[in-house]
Amino acid sequence: MVKLTKIYTRGGDKGQTSLGSGERVTKDSVRVDAYGDVDELNAVIGLARLHADGDMDRLLSRIQNDLFDLGADLCTPEVENPKYPPLRMVQVQIDRLEQEIDSLNSDLAPLNSFILPGGSALSAHLHHARTVCRRAERRMVSLSEIENINSISIGYVNRLSDLLFVLARYNNEKGTKDVLWVPGENR
Repeated sequence: MVKLTKIYTRGGDKGQTSLGSGERVTKDSVRVDAYGDVDELNAVIGLARLHADGDMDRLLSRIQNDLFDLGADLCTPEVENPKYPPLRMVQVQIDRLEQEIDSLNSDLAPLNSFILPGGSALSAHLHHARTVCRRAERRMVSLSEIENINSISIGYVNRLSDLLFVLARYNNEKGTKDVLWVPGENR
């Protein structure tokens, strides 16, 4: 477990930070950007949870924990024969998201239009989380083009953005309160 006794270290005052491996990198590195976007996503889901309860809150709590796993995965570069095996995302985490998508989506009517972010407060926050998730995914793809990363991590955020979309619809009274895009409405 992690034990934090001192919050500030002054180690980053010159624009560098330590990765999980101990390696020092600049705070604007693509790797730091990637796990920073995941951290932001986690915070947005925390805001969504203020409007969730019961099973929905428990689902979002599990996702937040997964996102900490993902941050740990991303902050630790892949190396052969590491001294300590790093925490990595695994396929079962993606499988669980797919099961949740299939279960929730079975209660929703098919879409006949694109959806505008909104509806209930929870749905609006979930749509916000979805957009941050897509940004994190783009940043992770950029990272994967210059460094090796766990490919399951990209699959996880791709599936998570789908789940966040389905959750937003589900929490708009199973899609009946979705805000639909009307092309050219204001021309």
